[in-house]
Amino acid sequence: MAGVEVKVFPIEALREFSTRIFLHFGVPKADAEQAADVLASADLRGIDSHGVARLTSYFELLSEGLINPTPKIKILRSTPSTANIDGDNGLGLVVGPQANEIAMNMAEKAGSGWVSICNTNHFGIAGYYVLQALKRDMIGWAMTNSTKLVTPLWGAERMLGTNPIAIAFPGKDEPAIVIDMATCAAAYGKIEMARRRGKPIPQGWGIDNQGRGTTNPDDIVAGGALLPLGSDRERGGHKGYGLAIMVDVLCGALGGANWGPFTPPFALRQEIPARSVGKGIGHFFGAMRIDGFIEADEFKRQIDDFVRTFRATKPAPGTDGPLIPGDPEREAEKVRSKEGVPLIMPVVEELRIISKKIGIPFA
Repeated sequence: MAGVEVKVFPIEALREFSTRIFLHFGVPKADAEQAADVLASADLRGIDSHGVARLTSYFELLSEGLINPTPKIKILRSTPSTANIDGDNGLGLVVGPQANEIAMNMAEKAGSGWVSICNTNHFGIAGYYVLQALKRDMIGWAMTNSTKLVTPLWGAERMLGTNPIAIAFPGKDEPAIVIDMATCAAAYGKIEMARRRGKPIPQGWGIDNQGRGTTNPDDIVAGGALLPLGSDRERGGHKGYGLAIMVDVLCGALGGANWGPFTPPFALRQEIPARSVGKGIGHFFGAMRIDGFIEADEFKRQIDDFVRTFRATKPAPGTDGPLIPGDPEREAEKVRSKEGVPLIMPVVEELRIISKKIGIPFA
């Protein structure tokens, strides 16, 4: 964050503040702590756009009564290894962990568990959920759709969400492989953070409202769009576009949630879709018991070998060589757990505004 003014906060202070915000709106204590834990995970892992920087949006939606603070999730249909759940318009930070737990419990009994969720809201970082599966020696999957921010390949308007995917594979002695990525060129949160910093974005991240490439984050907010992962056809944009559709079908059409341009927004300032084709936004979780395929220790030894082999790759000039997915987040967590979380001043000011509005202290 060179050149950007920041203030550093202990993670427990941010966790406590988040918890108190959710409690203020009548979220039960256990749920408030769960929601705060998802946000804290993002801040610890260096995914600054999805931690306390998101509190303003949650605050606004809860203030307007657009999110149910006390949801009662309902299983609409199920088999021994699958379920479809209605999230009762609750915080995705609460509904998501409950649904993920159901998927893992199914996997314990049936070998795998797959859960689709409708009528829910933004669930934080997808990586949070697969980390929970790792704690149970499982392979975890997580994905969610989101409001339209991304243009299809060769399109010039918003039609798809950033639609992230996460999957994690446990190691034995080496760290787990943790893949957590948006299916667009960059997550929308990175556009928001660039605006807060007053910085340009890289070419290939987005287009303006005329369909022209731009490096100005304001252009994307003012009616432009993000590009799919790969940006254009020559760089593989059709692959990011296809992945985004996959997420939308599993999270939306399969679960009874909205999809594509009909998925409702996370922030009040975003456009409300003209119609619905389902209920709320959707998530999709999966959990797989390793010993349904191979002895768990043997699999984890293979992951260790995989990690060591790729770390030994000949490095490209000017680099330290390939990273293993999850490395940057692990390093950030190691540092931030001890030294605190750096927040840029625009985020700090937003949190201070919330603090003043409801009388909950914030530094």
